[in-house]
Amino acid sequence: MLLALVPSVTLAAMWGVTTIQMFSEGLRLRDQTELSRSTGAMGTDTTLALQRERSLSAAWLASPHGSRAALDKQREETDAAVAKLVGQADAIEKAPSRISDRLYSVLGSVGSLEYYRDQVDHPTDITAQQALDQYSSIIDDQIHAFQELSQVDDGDLTSQAGPLVALEHAAELVSREDAQLTLAWPSGHLDDKAWVQFTELVNTRRWLVKDQVVPQLTGSAKAQTERILASPEWQTLQAVEDQVLAARNSGAASDRIALPDTQKRWNAAMDKLSQHYASLIQRQTTGLLERSADKADALLIKAGILSAGGLLALLVCVGMSWRITRSLSRRLRGLRRAAVSLAQERLPDVVARLDRGETVDPESATTPLDYGHDELGQVAQAFNTAQRTAVHTAVELADTRRGFQKVILGIARQSQNLVNLQLSRLDTLEREHTDPDILKGLYELDSTASQLRRYEENLVIVSGERPGRSWSEPVALIDILRSAVGEVAEYQRVEVHTEEEVFVAPPAVADVIHLLAELIDNATAYSPAPSPVTVRAGMVAKGLAVEVEDRGLGMSEEDYTSFNEQLAVPPQFDVVALADDLRLGMFVIAQLAHRHGIAVTLRASPYGGTTAIVLIPHDIVVREIPTDGQSPMDAKTAETTDNGGNTMPAEEPEGAADAAGTAREPRPLTSARTATTTPAVPAAVSAPREVIPRRDGLAPLPRRVPQTSLVEELREESAPAEDDGSPDDFTAEAAASSLAGFQRGTLRARDDDAEPPHDEDAAAPPRQAAADPVPSTPPADR
Repeated sequence: MLLALVPSVTLAAMWGVTTIQMFSEGLRLRDQTELSRSTGAMGTDTTLALQRERSLSAAWLASPHGSRAALDKQREETDAAVAKLVGQADAIEKAPSRISDRLYSVLGSVGSLEYYRDQVDHPTDITAQQALDQYSSIIDDQIHAFQELSQVDDGDLTSQAGPLVALEHAAELVSREDAQLTLAWPSGHLDDKAWVQFTELVNTRRWLVKDQVVPQLTGSAKAQTERILASPEWQTLQAVEDQVLAARNSGAASDRIALPDTQKRWNAAMDKLSQHYASLIQRQTTGLLERSADKADALLIKAGILSAGGLLALLVCVGMSWRITRSLSRRLRGLRRAAVSLAQERLPDVVARLDRGETVDPESATTPLDYGHDELGQVAQAFNTAQRTAVHTAVELADTRRGFQKVILGIARQSQNLVNLQLSRLDTLEREHTDPDILKGLYELDSTASQLRRYEENLVIVSGERPGRSWSEPVALIDILRSAVGEVAEYQRVEVHTEEEVFVAPPAVADVIHLLAELIDNATAYSPAPSPVTVRAGMVAKGLAVEVEDRGLGMSEEDYTSFNEQLAVPPQFDVVALADDLRLGMFVIAQLAHRHGIAVTLRASPYGGTTAIVLIPHDIVVREIPTDGQSPMDAKTAETTDNGGNTMPAEEPEGAADAAGTAREPRPLTSARTATTTPAVPAAVSAPREVIPRRDGLAPLPRRVPQTSLVEELREESAPAEDDGSPDDFTAEAAASSLAGFQRGTLRARDDDAEPPHDEDAAAPPRQAAADPVPSTPPADR
């Protein structure tokens, strides 16, 4: 819009200023012409009338006994001319100050004319020369006013008025010469002062005619003036002037300069010359005013034509500008809509379809834009190339990502099979050996393999697939928590607190265990040993809340905000981002949480560490115990999936697996995990349970009762009084006996189909009660 608005407003302003200026010049010239016509022409008439009255007054003053008829008649004509001039008072008031001041001076002088007429008729207060000088003063004011009127805005008219003003001034000087001689003719002489005045008048008039009037006049005015100057009357006038000028040198007395006897010749010449120059001045004044009026009308007509033409050109220019701008704006809007559509609709749709695994044709997904061949069309063509490149790149990246995920998934599945095979073999070795040192090593390998299995499941989750483990029945919350703790290397630092008798729906069991294991592993990895990591679980208004709290250094508020933002949205597999800042654990947690609608929030702990709050929705929480009375974690329902997709049953759980709550958890850690002296399972969650029969007809795994599975030598109440509980009292023989009891309990749990085993052999002794905790590989992220 600005492209059209700025030039349109500029052109309109220029047109307006030019139009106003042209019309102003025409109107101003018309006003000046009307003022000159109303005051200047009338002033000229008044000037000629005053000159004639002055000449007749001089004659009356020289011969007061002559006839007054001519003087009285001229006074009437003068009064009529003055009345016309006074009647233009309104026009004089509107005139410029330089003109009105002169005209007001003329009107003021005319107002005192009656007084000087009385002095002419009856001289009492002033001399005759003073009375004649008053006429000259009025005429001078009028000539100067006419000169001001001639200064118009048009240079040509001003230059034409200059010679006319000079001609009128020259005629006034001749008239003064006549009045001077008329007053002196009866006495026949001039005094020295009068002669000097006469000489000045003659020299000034001759210079004015020679240097100002004749060179500047043009046309008919020049021709008429030259005829007057060449006439016999003008020659006579100059001859008499020469004689008067020469009379001073011939006279004896300087105060009585004799005049030549040329009065009749002078009067005859003046009568004719007065008529000639009066007629010339009036015609030239009238012609000048007509030319000025014509010029003013021409200016107005020209202003109107130029204004109309300028307006038409302005409208055409503005119309074309707006039309071009609208066309350009329409094309730009179309290009903008296409760009916005690509950025907000088509590309996101293509990416979403690619995320869903659909096949996308890059050519059909991009609509080509056609905007001609100008610069905008070239931009559209570049945009076409850009959007094709963007879609092609998105498709290629999706193919690359899917291929990469398939590679990761293949590797993970193969690794899972190997880990499962390793766990199975470790299980076999653990059953065959009773040597404490050998069992210690086997349990360490078992724990490491369990952690490795979780890391392999991370890769499967990153690839967008589900882990191989699955359950067909709801699993108790305590078993979920124990299984999660069992997948952590430093399990002995974990304290579990819950009294909730709720279950987790089968589809979410594996993912919830994995999610909690990741959070607990992070808590142990980022808090100093031997500080505890507390796990609390309880029902709240919106579901089941599990809190994992450590006592580490915590994080900054910016880090908490950043991680919470990552956990609140569905994660996207971005290889580049993962390569720059590997956040695999957070990716897995967010993936699992989003899959089941679980909310995970991190916040600062009052102990200075971090508290992770896991809110499991009601949809995947089962409040009632299964009707068949079976403990799903004890049942033979855990499954694993190999890389080929075949479902295969998990390993047969041993007695230690009962406490761990899973079909195949870190085997060497289970007995220690459920031991009474271990903070991982507090008394609140380790009370004995009713033994639930198995659906497959096999004898169910026994539930632990504290110390009932221990051999006599290890029971606290049977310890010798002198035993101070020091580690030195625990001998290799006692460890071997414990392990033997553990094996017997395990074998009896498998082989006895009818009745539960005795308490003595119901549960295995701690496999690794005396072993050191197995260190884990440091996690890659928080």
